[in-house]
Amino acid sequence: MSWEAAGWMHWPDHPEASAQFVRTLGVAQEGAAAISECFLVASRIDPADPVSWHAAWMDRARRTHEGAARAQGSGQLQTAKAKWLRAAAYYRASEALLAPDDGRRPAVFSQMLACSQACLRLFSPIGEILEIGLQDGSVVDAYLVKPAGAGPWPCVICVGGLDGNKDELLPRMSRAALARGLALLLVDLPGQGVPLRVRGNPSRPDTEVPVSACVDYLAARRDIDADRIALYGASLGGVYAARAASAERRLKALVSDSLIFDLQAAFSRRLALQPTGDWAMLQWVFGCDSPQAVVDKSGEFRMAEFMANIACPYLIVQGEHDFLGLQTALDAYAFARAAGIDVELEVFTSEDTGASHCQADNPTIGQELIADWLQRKLS
Repeated sequence: MSWEAAGWMHWPDHPEASAQFVRTLGVAQEGAAAISECFLVASRIDPADPVSWHAAWMDRARRTHEGAARAQGSGQLQTAKAKWLRAAAYYRASEALLAPDDGRRPAVFSQMLACSQACLRLFSPIGEILEIGLQDGSVVDAYLVKPAGAGPWPCVICVGGLDGNKDELLPRMSRAALARGLALLLVDLPGQGVPLRVRGNPSRPDTEVPVSACVDYLAARRDIDADRIALYGASLGGVYAARAASAERRLKALVSDSLIFDLQAAFSRRLALQPTGDWAMLQWVFGCDSPQAVVDKSGEFRMAEFMANIACPYLIVQGEHDFLGLQTALDAYAFARAAGIDVELEVFTSEDTGASHCQADNPTIGQELIADWLQRKLS
């Protein structure tokens, strides 16, 4: 175990397992894990063995799930809400190292959804579980959570990254946003969450289509202020969000919480260095049958092709030691400034913590900064 510039490394010789462990441990601050539970799980994991990883997290998820059900049955609703949130996070963690075609994934994902949605029903006001239709007949799945009171509220549409989903964003973003009077529409775009795993819809370059459908939906609600809608994207979602904002002019603010300015160049470098590496996740998400097809499709996500059309205030957040690198954010910021965009760049350093990808080692300080910025822009 060691503390490094990018945060906690539980197994220094196993960076992927360590990163996934921090991803779950970090949200303990937001109520989606318990520190002692996480370290108990880690003590039962061989980081070189994905089977032991899955088994240890599944055992903790089931125990927490059962505890949530008992608490709810006894009328202990605050305890139930807390345990549902933790159980969902532990189910998510249990599949983090499984192959995309692993037969255990569907059942684990279904349990995660059930726990998240049981938690949402104990929010006050009750969280809403939505299916937002697109004109082509496809659907994006979403959760809506709001502050207490009548509104109308400003609202932030939120999307996750390559292997992220709306359920992971629920604990990560809710506390900071709701406390500042911001409603959240947490969305699974094509290539994420339910659209990918249940509906079989891979990622699509024209992210403005599903995002505009979300704006249409929010604008029709009386409890949401249609003139104060923003968009947030984490990791690959930072690219998705920028693409959507370049075409959807009703958005009043935009946040990319980590990004890759030239996705095609990044994937091309990876293919040259790791031609036989694990491309399975990328092929699944992008709906491609080969690594080269992923590289080809990623050309439609190059930010230089659309970024100049962003018309709203734009915040780019990157960790000094993000595994994507800092230069990619510096390049995006320089391009945005040259294009005349109202852009700001915030970099988290190792001295502040939060210097890892999407502030995984300390998401609280990231969300404080981002929620404060959104509150100012939407006030």
